[in-house]
Amino acid sequence: MGNRTPLLVIAAGGTGGHMFPAQALAEEMLARGWRVKLSTDTRGARYAGGFPDAVEVAISASGTFARGGVLAKLGVPLRLAAGGVGALWGMLRNRPTVVVGFGGYPSIPALAAAWVLRLPRMIHEQNGVLGRVNQVFARHVDQVACGTWPTALPDGVTGVPTGNPVRASVRERQGAGYIAPGDYPMSVLVIGGSQGARVLSDIVPPAIAGLPMEMLRHVRVAHQARDEDAQRVAHYYAEHGITAEIAPFFADIPRRMSEAQLVISRAGASSVADLTIIGRPSILIPYAAAAGDHQTANARGLAETGAAIVVPEARLTPEDLAAQIELVLANPDGATQMARAALSAGHPDAATTLADMVQALANKKGIDR
Repeated sequence: MGNRTPLLVIAAGGTGGHMFPAQALAEEMLARGWRVKLSTDTRGARYAGGFPDAVEVAISASGTFARGGVLAKLGVPLRLAAGGVGALWGMLRNRPTVVVGFGGYPSIPALAAAWVLRLPRMIHEQNGVLGRVNQVFARHVDQVACGTWPTALPDGVTGVPTGNPVRASVRERQGAGYIAPGDYPMSVLVIGGSQGARVLSDIVPPAIAGLPMEMLRHVRVAHQARDEDAQRVAHYYAEHGITAEIAPFFADIPRRMSEAQLVISRAGASSVADLTIIGRPSILIPYAAAAGDHQTANARGLAETGAAIVVPEARLTPEDLAAQIELVLANPDGATQMARAALSAGHPDAATTLADMVQALANKKGIDR
C-alpha cells in the first residue's frame, strides 16, 4: 500500500519571485503534516536550498522564450513536452493530492500533467497582472489565488485575494522595530530582485555619492548587483569613500531589510511583500520591461498608503534619486510613518490563507484530510 499522507506538488519557475512564495507554502504544508514535492528546472533549483530538507525536489526539462537565440527558442516546446511526459509519469507513480503552480515556464510540465490527470489544481499569481504561464492555465484550474489585489484576470475567471506568502525567515522579523534615520550609521539596502538589476547599478551609486556630506558619512550600503556589474559598482563606492558591501545575491535579505533605514528596490511581488511584513520605507523603481507593466501595479498599493516613493524607470536619474533618498533620510518622523504604512499594507497570514485553500481543495475532491 502506498503512502497515504497527502502530497502537495508545487510547480514554480526559476526566479526568486516565484520560488520564495512557493517556499512559504511548502513550509506551511509541512507543518500541517503533508508531504511536499517541488517541481522546477535547473534555474529554480538554485533557490531550492532555502526550502526545508523534507521537500523533495524534482528537476523537469523546461525552457523559456524570453532568452536565447532562434535555435534555443525552437527547442523550447520539445523540452517542455519532455518535461510534461516526465511529470505525468511521476504523478502516475505517486499521485499528488493537490498541484499548485506559482508561475514561470518550469511550472508548465507539472500543471499540464495535473490537467491531463484531472487532479485538484490551482495557481498563485504574485503580481497584479497574470504572467504568461498563469494566463494560459487560469481557465483550467480549480482556484486562482492572487497575491496582489486587484489582479487583472481573464473574463470569466474569479480570483481569491490572498496576499503573497513570505518565507519563515521573513515572518520571524514581522514588525521588527524600526530605527529612524539620524546622526549615526544608517543602512541603505539596494536590491534589484533575485537577479539584480543593471539600472540600479548604474544610477544608485552616483545618487548616494550625491548626498550631502554630513549625511553621507553615516551611510552604509548593501547593494545586490549582477556578477558582471559587481566590480565596477564596488570600485565606484570605494572611490567615493562610501562603505558598501556588494554581492550578486544576499541569502540574508530578511535580516538586512530589518536593519535598514531605507530600501531601494525593484517592485517585484516578493520584495514588496517582504517590505510590508517587516515594515520598511522604500523607494521603488518598477522594471519598465516587465510583462504588462506588472511591477507598477505591484508598487501602487505601497505608494497609495504612503509607504513608498515610486520612481518610474524612464525618469530615473542620479540627481532625482539622490533628492528622494535625502528626503527620507533627513526626515526621521516621515521615515517612521512610511515604515508604519508599509506594515499596514501587509498580509502576514498569506501562507496560512493559501494553505487553507489547498486543504479545502483536497477536501472538496473527497480526500479525507
